[in-house]
Amino acid sequence: YEKERRVKANDREHNDRFPYADNRIKTSKYNAFTFLPVNLFEQFQRVANAYFVILLILQLIPEISSLSWFTTIVPLGLVLAITAVKDATDDYFRHRSDQQVNNRQSQVLIRGSVQNEKWMNVRVGDIIKLENNQFVAADLLLLCSSEPYGLCYVETADLDGETNLKVRQAPNVTSDLGDVSRLTDFDGEVICEPPNNKLDKFTGTLHWRDNEYSLDNEKMLLRGCVLRNTEWCFGMVIFAGLQTKLMQNCGKTKFKRTSLDKLMNTLVLWIFAFLVCMGVILAIGNSIWESWIGRRFEVFLPWGESRSSAVLSGFLTFWSYVIILNTVVPISLYVSVEVLRLSHSLFINWDQKMFCGRTDTPAEARTTTLNEELGQVEFIFSDKTGTLTQNIMAFSKCSIDGQTYGDIYDEFDQRVEITEKTACVDFSFNPLCDRGFKFHDSSLVEATKREDPAVQEFFRLLALCHTVMPEEKSEGDLVYQAQSPDEGALVTAARNFGFVFRARTPETVTLWEMGRAVTYQLLAILDFNNVRKRMSVIVKNPEGHIKLYCKGADTLIFDRLDPSCSRLMNETSEHLSEFAGEGLRTLALACKDIDEEYYEAWAERLRCGSTAIEDREEQLAVLYEEIEQGMKLLGATAIEDKLQEGVPETIARLNLADIKIWVLTGDKLETAMNIGYSCNMLRDDMNEVFVVSGQTRLEVQQQLR
Repeated sequence: YEKERRVKANDREHNDRFPYADNRIKTSKYNAFTFLPVNLFEQFQRVANAYFVILLILQLIPEISSLSWFTTIVPLGLVLAITAVKDATDDYFRHRSDQQVNNRQSQVLIRGSVQNEKWMNVRVGDIIKLENNQFVAADLLLLCSSEPYGLCYVETADLDGETNLKVRQAPNVTSDLGDVSRLTDFDGEVICEPPNNKLDKFTGTLHWRDNEYSLDNEKMLLRGCVLRNTEWCFGMVIFAGLQTKLMQNCGKTKFKRTSLDKLMNTLVLWIFAFLVCMGVILAIGNSIWESWIGRRFEVFLPWGESRSSAVLSGFLTFWSYVIILNTVVPISLYVSVEVLRLSHSLFINWDQKMFCGRTDTPAEARTTTLNEELGQVEFIFSDKTGTLTQNIMAFSKCSIDGQTYGDIYDEFDQRVEITEKTACVDFSFNPLCDRGFKFHDSSLVEATKREDPAVQEFFRLLALCHTVMPEEKSEGDLVYQAQSPDEGALVTAARNFGFVFRARTPETVTLWEMGRAVTYQLLAILDFNNVRKRMSVIVKNPEGHIKLYCKGADTLIFDRLDPSCSRLMNETSEHLSEFAGEGLRTLALACKDIDEEYYEAWAERLRCGSTAIEDREEQLAVLYEEIEQGMKLLGATAIEDKLQEGVPETIARLNLADIKIWVLTGDKLETAMNIGYSCNMLRDDMNEVFVVSGQTRLEVQQQLR
């Protein structure tokens, strides 16, 4: 058992002393030596196959055999052979896929030069060079890249299904190791967690030149990612092969039994029980007949040595009838099912209605053993964002200092429905605005122009508190690379209202505030996670004041507000309920002034916590919680994410098929219910919507009863 991993860069001899996996992967189930025993073992888990083997053994006993053993071994051999050929074909394609991946070429730094090596020959501790659009060969610590400050962009679609690019950043201390000679001299040692399957977490420390540097998931490139929009980067292999996070999530290739297999096994057991009952009845009848009538024929039909009594005769007759009546157990059923499965997989591959013309992609049945499960689906578990919705976020409304913006009203103070023909706000006053951004309430622009302090602080927070990376292809032509579409929408909104996020370095963030450049010193980023449900940044403005800006789920932000914000909190809470009722995604925003002496002491504790190997997350969570108390509420945002085309019709059809649908979402209850009605999951003819409001496992179990 590996408690912690120690990896030294460019030192294979040191790393070979530990039982670290090489970079070869294996997803196949069999090899030339194990195929026959393992496959036969799997096939004999079918009751009928095991029954016919027992039958074959019985037929080899002359005293009870009434049929030739050929009558059993031929159909049994045929069934086993057909299934074995099908399983061998499936596994052949797995072998071929493994071989194709293992033989991919990678550029590895060996003895001072970059050399081509097969993926399977890459070892833990090696330094690898990746180029744009290449797959990441193993789990790497990013050391440096062609982008400023050691940044690079990766696509993680093969890991989490998300197509938006993620930003990764090398440790500051290694980001300038850009040439081969300096990388060859790099001898840092990484001490980190053992291999695990957590894609979103990594805890480690880099020891180099008598210093320690904290490592987290934002500095890792995981196997299965693709490098995008980055000319090149170098990384150090931490986990390889079957110990990478991708392969740890794959699990071992198992023998899968479908519900039809289980049903057939059950039926065969019942048929076998019926056969045994028939055999017992006939054996008892034979014993009675031999006792009462058969004795009269002993003179000219004497019993053989094996039948010395009526009871023994009945016992042997029982097994004879088991052999004679073996056709009751339908071995041909298994052959028929295997042929049907193979045919089904071919029909799936040929189905024109399952062909996507836009991407020129046909359906592909990757296995021939699970096809019938598709027709027996009872439950569908779905994510909401990006599955039911388009995952294209648009800033729709907001609440600032108790005032809502985003709706438009006529001369009678009646709210007007916004359509595609509704006039948009003119952002021409801002030369850096995004031309594709649409907003219809001009009062928010007017509040920005008259330099309303609450409005300015609101958009300043949106421009500072995020993990977006800007690319300025030409003067004023800004493109934002956002890990989350929500963040992209909020930063774009701030950009159009005059607070343009212009540049980022590891230590600074530069904004263009109403036409003038302002650079903030970035002191700390308090990351978002699914427990905290909020993100904060701590910055120092040009005047030397330290401020914390926080955005997140309203319930968690409200719990951490200063008591003086109670009136504003109630007003904002009402606005949030209105936004959620319209199906919009909501966030609350807050800020806080921080004393410099207090921050210095807190930052020292943060530095110690961030380099700890054990309980790092718990230590950081306590520090984050401490500094995020007593905040002042600024307002709330509401983002629209429209449903994908055809979602309501699809869900209606699934409901007709009596398939139960569960959708997972982190939205507020009102937002979730609005989406539920708009996509036909919830309908007006439902008398009552059942809401599970339990906060603990026990409460939820009691409510579900």
